[in-house]
Amino acid sequence: MFRRRVDLHPLRKLRETFWPSAGWKRAIQYGWRRVWRLSGTPHAIAIGVAAGVFASCTPFIGFHILIAMLVAWVLRGNLIASALGTFVGNPLTFPAIWLIVYEVGKYMVGAPAGPDPDIAETLQSDRAFDMILPLLVPLTVGAVPVGIVFGCVGYVMTRSGVEAYQLRRRRRLAERSQAPAPFLDPNPPAGETRD
Repeated sequence: MFRRRVDLHPLRKLRETFWPSAGWKRAIQYGWRRVWRLSGTPHAIAIGVAAGVFASCTPFIGFHILIAMLVAWVLRGNLIASALGTFVGNPLTFPAIWLIVYEVGKYMVGAPAGPDPDIAETLQSDRAFDMILPLLVPLTVGAVPVGIVFGCVGYVMTRSGVEAYQLRRRRRLAERSQAPAPFLDPNPPAGETRD
């Protein structure tokens, strides 16, 4: 579905991940158009995108698409739309998302206000897992309300966009079906054939 005709070199793929050659505006427009053109009801597509946005708020990188598809399946949403919805979480948006999620989770858990941990130092130490657990709990707890709020925003935006696209498409198809067919002369002049 999203494969290129010619595979890119791994370094070029990495560059395209962080900075698309066509630009971010075109990449975002392409993603939205892919969502609008999915088959299904606007509600099912919007539920799928909302599930993807919700999954992007969780700290479980590598499992976002699986989480999104599971949530979309439970809510009877579009599974492809859920995978596309996970693109909300990307290297440019993760820092902002996780900062919000961490602060909300820290407030909900009631963690004492102390200095924020240094992530680089945490990952390089011998006791990395013991040091990551205090970060993981607020991130996981905070992901639920933040994911629900962001998912609701994604639902509203997606549903209105898909409804507008499908309405325009139905109008165009209706106009085409009512347009008069080109006139074909049943008796072409001698020597001419009809294609």
